[in-house]
Amino acid sequence: MPTVEDVTRALATVQDPEIHRPITELDMVGGIEISPAGAVRVTVLLTIRGCPLHETIKREVTAAVARLPGVTGVRVEFGVMTDEQRQDLQRRLMGERDEREIRFARPESLTRLYAVASGKGGVGKSSVTVNLAAAFSALGRTVGVVDADMYGHSVPRMLGVTARPTQVQQMIMPPAAHGIRVISVGMFTAGNDPIVWRGPMLHRALRQFLADVYWGDLDVLLLDLPPGTGDIAISVAQLLPAAELLVVTTPQQAAAEVAERAGAIALQTHQRVAGVVENMSWLPCPHCGQRMEPFGSGGGAAVSDALSRKVGGHVPLLGQVPLDVRLREQGDAGTPLVLADPDAPAAKELRAVADRLTARGRGLAGRPLGLSPA
Repeated sequence: MPTVEDVTRALATVQDPEIHRPITELDMVGGIEISPAGAVRVTVLLTIRGCPLHETIKREVTAAVARLPGVTGVRVEFGVMTDEQRQDLQRRLMGERDEREIRFARPESLTRLYAVASGKGGVGKSSVTVNLAAAFSALGRTVGVVDADMYGHSVPRMLGVTARPTQVQQMIMPPAAHGIRVISVGMFTAGNDPIVWRGPMLHRALRQFLADVYWGDLDVLLLDLPPGTGDIAISVAQLLPAAELLVVTTPQQAAAEVAERAGAIALQTHQRVAGVVENMSWLPCPHCGQRMEPFGSGGGAAVSDALSRKVGGHVPLLGQVPLDVRLREQGDAGTPLVLADPDAPAAKELRAVADRLTARGRGLAGRPLGLSPA
């Protein structure tokens, strides 16, 4: 016959699908009963009433307990945490906070922060963001994406995210797709309603995404910025001074000049420029297979050279992503190309960019060294 301890150990293998921690660790197991015939009844306390993922929890709890020897049946019942239990859960996950704190801004944070920027729209910045996120995830990294393009949010569509965030007390649980945690203002609006906000509202929303969302322990956080050097770019620099800029451009010289300005903001915000990604670099001729360059050439290298001179350090050209209709198709379908067709030339180049960023040292800027005067 299984014991309560046996069932508890089995339940420790079940993670809450939003918090990504064992339900036993989160005190979500409200009770365990075992009949003489081996039937097990488990009561699970949901964080909120009507939790949209309760069926997932039920399925995983049933499977975990049913694998125990001697179990003849599993019944899962649901309750709801009290306000006190939810407050305790929030303290356990987010800590005691007198005011909203952005954990990624702490000097000891090990999360790599990349703000993906562009000078103008239409250069494929969001496509680069979601595919880099998927490439990092495929490398075994824990990844989050903030869709900071409040007016032109498109990340949920490109990652296939349809679920909405769940709020527990003052915490927001971000939905996930392909193992990537995502938050976007589009998850809080009805249909395709536009966002009509001025600077202070944009700053407040971005701060909430960074401080109130429970991200867990992330290896990488990507922020998809709106084009240009406006309010959001300034807010990111203020809220996340350790965030590095990834500048996306096309080969076209007009686009490169604007992209250079987007990267040069680092001089005023004292941020590091991680590198440049040239998108839509070339495409193979459908008849002879030779490279065609519909948008010209040299834009990415020009931005890299110009930013290197301005910041006084090497700003690498991290990759040149070819034009590929599948990149657009998979974005519309909600599955990044690096996952849908990893051998496509564009996918290979994007994965190479992720590899190059992963291989870079984090540096010591802003980190405590633990030194004291003798």
